[in-house]
Amino acid sequence: MTFQDQIRQGIPAALPPKKKRNPAVSHAPKRKDILTPEEKKLAIRNALRYFPKEWHTELAEEFLAELKEYGRIYMYRFMPDYPMNARPISEYPAKSAQAAAIMLMIQNNLDPAVAQHPEELITYGGNGAVFQNWAQYLLTMKYLSEMNEEQTLHMYSGHPMGLFPSSSEAPRVIVTNGMMIPNYSKPDDWERFNALGVTQYGQMTAGSYMYIGPQGIVHGTTITVMNAFRKKLLSGQKSKGKIFLTAGLGGMSGAQPKAGNIAGCVTVCAEVNPAAARKRHSQGWVDELIEDLSELVKRVQSAKKKEEIVSIAYLGNVVDVWERFDQENILVEIGSDQTSLHNPWAGGYYPVGLSFEESNQLMSENPEEFKVKVQESLRRHAAAINQHAAKGTYFFDYGNAFLLEASRAGAEVMAENGIDFRYPSYVQDILGPMCFDYGFGPFRWVCTSGKAEDLRKTDQIAALVLKEIKKTAPESIAQQLQDNITWIQEAEKNSLVVGSQARILYADAEGRSRIAEAFNRAIEEGKISAPVVLGRDHHDVSGTDSPYRETSNIYDGSRFTADMAIHNVIGDSFRGATWVSIHNGGGVGWGEVINGGFGLVLDGSQEAERRLKSMLFYDVNNGIARRAWARNSGSLEAIQREMDRTPGLKVTIPNLVDEVILNELS
Repeated sequence: MTFQDQIRQGIPAALPPKKKRNPAVSHAPKRKDILTPEEKKLAIRNALRYFPKEWHTELAEEFLAELKEYGRIYMYRFMPDYPMNARPISEYPAKSAQAAAIMLMIQNNLDPAVAQHPEELITYGGNGAVFQNWAQYLLTMKYLSEMNEEQTLHMYSGHPMGLFPSSSEAPRVIVTNGMMIPNYSKPDDWERFNALGVTQYGQMTAGSYMYIGPQGIVHGTTITVMNAFRKKLLSGQKSKGKIFLTAGLGGMSGAQPKAGNIAGCVTVCAEVNPAAARKRHSQGWVDELIEDLSELVKRVQSAKKKEEIVSIAYLGNVVDVWERFDQENILVEIGSDQTSLHNPWAGGYYPVGLSFEESNQLMSENPEEFKVKVQESLRRHAAAINQHAAKGTYFFDYGNAFLLEASRAGAEVMAENGIDFRYPSYVQDILGPMCFDYGFGPFRWVCTSGKAEDLRKTDQIAALVLKEIKKTAPESIAQQLQDNITWIQEAEKNSLVVGSQARILYADAEGRSRIAEAFNRAIEEGKISAPVVLGRDHHDVSGTDSPYRETSNIYDGSRFTADMAIHNVIGDSFRGATWVSIHNGGGVGWGEVINGGFGLVLDGSQEAERRLKSMLFYDVNNGIARRAWARNSGSLEAIQREMDRTPGLKVTIPNLVDEVILNELS
């Protein structure tokens, strides 16, 4: 069968032979054995409903074996035989170009060069899934191949509920992931209901088909690290030879060394998983790989002395590095952590003192003891960071729930008031006041032709638009514009593409709309040879309500509410988005955040121009309006500027209270 025939087929007509897992790719750790015997029967019953009754006897035994061995039913037998990667849009069998673009994005999320655990359908973060099992993938691709412009595919946590009649104005796909009743959103609830096959953790861009490999987080990390050094270093000092110490080289965290190189420092990134560390080294995303701690000490001392720009992966536990660098009096200028601590008990964080293999074994065989080890490690981890902070290290939480989980473990990470953390979230100190409050966030696009020349053309267009905007921009956003002009001009030489021909930069509503409009015009004129997909990370001004990350610099008491994210996804859906998504979890953990996202296909038409102007404007300004109501000064400036140039926009502005009045109250 051809690739197109296999896509159209969906669930195969004949039962395919069993398949073995590929030992050459990274696999998800065994999940917790949490189901009762009756629940295991229910999980198998749930899995079998995808297949004809005559297959049930054979598949029931197989699915039980998967459940016992891996803690989940992945249905490896039904993995496609064709290579999994994003193809040019013209190669997909589809009645709708929008549907074909979504198929491309799904396959990119599952590309082994992109995905963390591709055979378990996990893109990044240890549990950020595109689907729960391979039957869901097969059915979804079949539905997309059949979809017309007046149908919408509804996705229930990876499960394609079906194609429903809608209209050409409606989104082609609606995605929800992990939408639990609030009282059923604890970590063990995810373990149980995911094992039952009824929900999944979509992360931020995994389950919404908008991941573009580590490039997205490279950009965000570059902006963060550059601004962290600006906060730490004295005027005139350069970041060459200065240390950025962190951990994690798996999914999105694998971008840190590349970002450190672009920011111009010495990056030391620890990783306990040999496969992840070697993958990033072989991809050229990290310069050097060191397995001996004493050798690492010597190499870093040399790099500091010579004022090098270099990235070093240490194959080992980051706690050992923090402690050893303290003993050796190696000054760490800035530090953070990007292990998947939103998922601390299922492979997101590995405790010091145990090997990678020992940890995986303990995790599955004795999860309670594993939890004890993780919390012991977090206490040591935080204690070592405190030692460095006393010497002048600027440490920030990178939104991975490090401080939250460390505090729950009893680590000394609380401020003197006993309420706040002693270290800031990177959003509180950097991205919130410098970027999000002004509407700057991760605008991204994918050239569906698969051609590098199309991506190069979009880079050139975006740079020209940003330069033009900068000419009349207020001083408050000039630095952000210049950082992104520099980024986009140097993007190609930094070899950022992994998987699809994609790019990202930070832009506000004006920048996103004008860049998108220029792309659409270039497609119409034939300067870009195929449609362009627009999207963003949920890590943005408007799409996410996350009290320990994206909305951590909201101080009016509303940071634990999720109205903004819900309004975002609803508002985008009727303003022109091609697909929309809403997730429980992502970045900081299940039950800790609500994420909304979108995808928008530009095809050079007047209709696409109308949609982009309406949707991109709302997608950003919804968040700025909320931040302005929270009295964030940058957002007050940004929303007033937007109202001045957009007659139809009327936003409720807060009346600021004189502190003297409040202080005089008894």
